[in-house]
Amino acid sequence: MSTVRPAAVAGMFYPGTPAVLGAAVRAYLEETRPATPGVLPKALIVPHAGYVYSGPIAASAYRRIAQGRGTIRRVVLMGPVHRVPIRGMALPLATAFMTPLGSVAVDVEAVARVRDMPQVQFSQAAHALEHSLEVQLPFLQTVLDDFKIVPLAVGDASAEEVAVVLERLWGGAETLIVVSSDLSHYHSYAAAQQIDRGTAAAVVALEASLDHEQACGATPINGLALCARRRGLKPELIDLRNSGDTAGDKSRVVGYAAFAFTDRGAAGPQERMAGALAEASGAR
Repeated sequence: MSTVRPAAVAGMFYPGTPAVLGAAVRAYLEETRPATPGVLPKALIVPHAGYVYSGPIAASAYRRIAQGRGTIRRVVLMGPVHRVPIRGMALPLATAFMTPLGSVAVDVEAVARVRDMPQVQFSQAAHALEHSLEVQLPFLQTVLDDFKIVPLAVGDASAEEVAVVLERLWGGAETLIVVSSDLSHYHSYAAAQQIDRGTAAAVVALEASLDHEQACGATPINGLALCARRRGLKPELIDLRNSGDTAGDKSRVVGYAAFAFTDRGAAGPQERMAGALAEASGAR
């Protein structure tokens, strides 16, 4: 029987009406730099706060996959649980997720590939109010055409447990992996900048040892880092800012970053990291 998971944070984390939401997402995307033609990322790391805080940073990553509109048909979406603690990773009982822009079908065939893994369970509760996955959907609905999702809410799991699930779902060019995570939480502006620069450097170095003080989505990030290292993906830091940059209040901020992982790239990870940090500093 088909069931739909209704939007839980529309009107709170992002606009709740189709016209306003669509215009907001398009505006964020238009403010970012165009992607390099012919270079389609295999994976992204994007933030999941309210759009007024993290929307511009998320858009910088989603702009990179717009050229995959006719290619990407499956999005493996991983984000941390914020409300319901779970062991391992949780798939939804729903067969579709709803946003003001319409419904997105769950890829039941892909779900069947991982449902027997011991670290994977089904949990309606884990998905019911979780925002880390939901806020990614309007961006995906805007930049892609006909696609389905494999939504995995990640709780207490090891990096290797995440990695083997990703490996089973890896697929080819038709499959995109999106990891949803913010960075440091509620530090001063200067302290957050220092912490988040270190975290970004670790991600670009494909270290699989982040903790949840550095990133709330540390667990799926670490799992992606293992896969990226094994498969020779090249990470790129696209944007690194915090809520003090986007929303203005610099007393206690939350950090956000956008990363893309591709099969090839003109510059090495260190060069791309340095360039992104220099650009972000100049923008301020």
